[in-house]
Amino acid sequence: MRVGVLGLGRIGALHATTLARLAAEGVIDEVVVSDADSARAEQIAERLNVRVGDAFGTDAVVIATPTATHAALLLESFRRGLPVFCEKPVAVDLQGTLQVLEAAKKAGVLVHIGFQRRFDAGYMAAREAVRSGEIGRLDRVHMLTADPRPPAPGYIPTSGGIYRDCHIHDFDILRWVTGQEVATVYATGANRGESFFAEAGDVDNSAAVLTMTDGTLVTLQGSRYNGHGYDVRMELAGTRKTWAVGLDRRAPLHSAEGFQPTDPPWPDFQTRFEPAYVREMVAFVEAVRGERESPCTVEDALAALYIAEAAELSRRENRPVKVTEVIA
Repeated sequence: MRVGVLGLGRIGALHATTLARLAAEGVIDEVVVSDADSARAEQIAERLNVRVGDAFGTDAVVIATPTATHAALLLESFRRGLPVFCEKPVAVDLQGTLQVLEAAKKAGVLVHIGFQRRFDAGYMAAREAVRSGEIGRLDRVHMLTADPRPPAPGYIPTSGGIYRDCHIHDFDILRWVTGQEVATVYATGANRGESFFAEAGDVDNSAAVLTMTDGTLVTLQGSRYNGHGYDVRMELAGTRKTWAVGLDRRAPLHSAEGFQPTDPPWPDFQTRFEPAYVREMVAFVEAVRGERESPCTVEDALAALYIAEAAELSRRENRPVKVTEVIA
């Protein structure tokens, strides 16, 4: 099996590193990397002892290029009949995502969309606690995603906004952990920092209340300015237990009662989720080998996007929105 990697930014380079290790272990045969920056491609290829070349001339493709290129590269993968892993999002908008979904169905190839939290040990344990009944009847969920610093100003106008760009991970993991769908969303936001968020029609702090189809209540908070560090947590309150994800030795918290994390706070999402990114790529290889189903399909990505669309509509119109309102 030869695997091609398109795009060698932070996440693409991490995926290439994982695949190079799998090649060294004999799990796959070869890794071929490609990037718009040829010098970067050569540098990473030399470091990993892999080859620079046509990533589409392989047996499976990993897409880690900028968002605007995802849809076209996915369609090219389908045209060539190649199994493909693609970082989220599938496309820049809802219509593009629907087009990719239709093409994926026609092509009949394996597609794995990158929502790495599904491979984080904490979220996997929480899913099992919910599904096994360990926490009892699930009544309430709280989620938080907070970056220590904002993205570059030029990124925001094309990001899709905080709910589509950032909280779509929360929406995906909420569905995956609970096994339930979101029925309604009431979202809001505020601008507390630099003006480029407001100028792009976006917010830098967010909050939402979601109601699941089974009546479970969910609260969500987010920020682009969490100065203490990268903070991602999920709390699931049931009739027997309350389960917390992300309350570890590096959680960026300061307790008034004296409980303190012992290690430096997480600096960014890549550091926090690096083991999950590695497991995710191993899972893709296993799926290509026919050892498992796709861990996250285009349909899964679309379902999370529908929730994000509903949240953005709610924020803009200042009203509760049923997810069915945005489903095409």
